[in-house]
Amino acid sequence: MTARTSPRVRCAIYTRKSSEEGLEQDFNSLQAQREACAAYVKSQASEGWTLLPEDYDDGGLSGGTLERPALQRLLADIAAGLIDTVVVYKVDRLTRSLLDFSRLVETFDRHGVSFVSITQSFNTTTSMGRLTLNMLLSFAQFEREVTAERIRDKIAASKARGMWMGGIPPLGYRPDGRSLAIVDEHAALIRHIHARYLELGCVRRLAEELEEGGIRAPQRTTTKGNAYGGGVLSRGQLYFILKNPVYAGDIPHKDMVYLGQHIAIIDRETWERVQDRLRANRQGSRSGARGTSSALLAGLIVDAAGQPMIAAHSTRGTVRYRYYVSKELHHARTKDGTRVPGREIEALVRETTAQLFADPWALVAELGIPPSPELIRQLDGTCAELAQQIRARSASPLRALLREVRVHGDRLEIALSRSALARLIGASETETGDAALVLWAPYRLTRSGNTLRLVQGDGARISAAPDTALVRLIILARQWWEQLARGETDITALAAEVGYSSSYVTRVVRLAFLSPKLIETVLAGRQHSRLSPATVRSSVEMPADWDQQEALFLVH
Repeated sequence: MTARTSPRVRCAIYTRKSSEEGLEQDFNSLQAQREACAAYVKSQASEGWTLLPEDYDDGGLSGGTLERPALQRLLADIAAGLIDTVVVYKVDRLTRSLLDFSRLVETFDRHGVSFVSITQSFNTTTSMGRLTLNMLLSFAQFEREVTAERIRDKIAASKARGMWMGGIPPLGYRPDGRSLAIVDEHAALIRHIHARYLELGCVRRLAEELEEGGIRAPQRTTTKGNAYGGGVLSRGQLYFILKNPVYAGDIPHKDMVYLGQHIAIIDRETWERVQDRLRANRQGSRSGARGTSSALLAGLIVDAAGQPMIAAHSTRGTVRYRYYVSKELHHARTKDGTRVPGREIEALVRETTAQLFADPWALVAELGIPPSPELIRQLDGTCAELAQQIRARSASPLRALLREVRVHGDRLEIALSRSALARLIGASETETGDAALVLWAPYRLTRSGNTLRLVQGDGARISAAPDTALVRLIILARQWWEQLARGETDITALAAEVGYSSSYVTRVVRLAFLSPKLIETVLAGRQHSRLSPATVRSSVEMPADWDQQEALFLVH
């Protein structure tokens, strides 16, 4: 009678340690966890358990996220069918998040993988085992959140006592224990910036003066030895310096400001005068958040000569028109330069970049990336999602891609970072090289009334969003035509009732007879630029025949 042989169970051990402390030792926490787990697997040899040779060790990584290299390798091997059981020392080595744990258990179940914690006895295949695990993970997550609250409270209490709690110190200071020490040569620049701002009264003029004088941000080095600084002081940097209460001897924390233990670089009287001037300059201006968020290409767009283009705007009535203008032209130093509408130029950049993701495999070939199995599985979905994000005016993925947008007379030159493209689609960036990927987008400038418009080379409007003014006119035209068709009124009486001239009402009513196909195009925002509210206001004849309308106003 032969003995029954247990089926082979392939076991993978996963270990993790939150901090890097002690990892340099000959025998560290990760090795201790692995030895204990290996001994447990060996004790189950009669059940067919065998230990896989691969190491899945994450040292110095928090359990609050699943973005850990060894854990991702473990999940990839599980998906590939290489593992039957995952063994850990404790549940919280795998994750401290209850939500993440539920996701991991779902992944394990989907691939028929069991899960064992050698110091906590349970079985994930039973409902009682799942309940036990959820209770343990709930306490682990509670402990993590309490620890985070305790740290936040300690930081708040320390700052209330005027202590410096770490981070990159402001220009002019260096860390000195739990305080800050003045760097004399940098402090002189800080005093100069505050004094010149009080004299000039304008951050823009201050930035120009510093740039013309060759004054740049001092080059500094982080505690890890990384160099930064050395560039031109931008207006954003100057605003940060002028508004930073640390220079007046204070320590900010959220909405509170406390008296600091460090020595002030700027005396209190000068500091208050600077703040009063900043507040006065802000009165009557629009929200800074609105301005910065709308200027998608700020710092990235140049004209054909390579001159930076400044984000500007003009207001007519209640309507705000945004532009990008060559720097010298904006400051009236020259009459030569380029001026393009902001909304349309940004929409053209978004649409041209989004179209790059329409053919994912052509993109991979262009980047020269060898397609891995993981990339093959996710490429189509990732590219579709990226295209959708870019078209939806999501600035972050687009700004991560853009190196430069150069405005030529009849086309845009859009330079994209190959390495950023590789990162976004989930591929390795080592094969992409440093050369930019250049896209070309033809356009031409037109005028709609007094407004400068930018359209594609084929005459189509740039923005895929519908022209709300034109849509409102179409709705109004149908309402007016219904009144006329029912015989309730005539053109003259209707014009008197609505307060427009008879000729204007007649021109608007023509929109009630647009072809269905043209209406759909208008609602999609893809009609030819010839069809606009300005067209309605003009005396241009609109054909009654639908084929003629579509020939005139559809993009072919």
